[in-house]
Amino acid sequence: MISSVRGEVLEIGLDHAVVEMGGAGLAVQATPATLARLRRGEQARLATALIVREDSLTLYGFAGTDERELFTLLTTVSGVGPRIAMATLAVLDPDTLRRALADGDLAVLTRVPGIGRKGAERLVVELRDKVTAPAPVVPGLPTPTGTPSAGRDQVVEALVGLGFSVRPAEQAVDAVLAANGTDTSDVSDSPDTSALLRAALTRLGRSR
Repeated sequence: MISSVRGEVLEIGLDHAVVEMGGAGLAVQATPATLARLRRGEQARLATALIVREDSLTLYGFAGTDERELFTLLTTVSGVGPRIAMATLAVLDPDTLRRALADGDLAVLTRVPGIGRKGAERLVVELRDKVTAPAPVVPGLPTPTGTPSAGRDQVVEALVGLGFSVRPAEQAVDAVLAANGTDTSDVSDSPDTSALLRAALTRLGRSR
């Protein structure tokens, strides 16, 4: 098993990065939050999990072992494959996910695209005793927010690649941009692309 990769970041996409390792460029699937920490041309280290299928070898990368452990745990649940596990980590940060599982909070879990009520119930039943809920969130602390202003078409394309239809994907991206006061006719490339993708995923999960 490839448990980690370290090397120069050669390329960063909406759902993956290419990291040079031993002279080879490894494509590593990752969440928007993880990708946002990477910079092309700089050194990076990612915890990884290798998923082997009959017709493919796919490497998934994470900012740390905590996320990798949650990914592995999620994929032990019946009906949850790597794709849904990654979508879960893209929408919910580790603390929120652990808290939702420990508290049986189905409303939070069903925000994830691909997880309905029955799926959320299955996650709680199978994982509740395997996670430790983090300390309660202190009320009144500000939550960082940003104004997504990047690559509308790229984000829509990424959502379509995740299995969403074009029209709902466009509506979700435009709704996020509008909510942040961004003119959808004037969207340029910026590091906020990952935030836009994550917010659109969350909105699509709520609208199912």
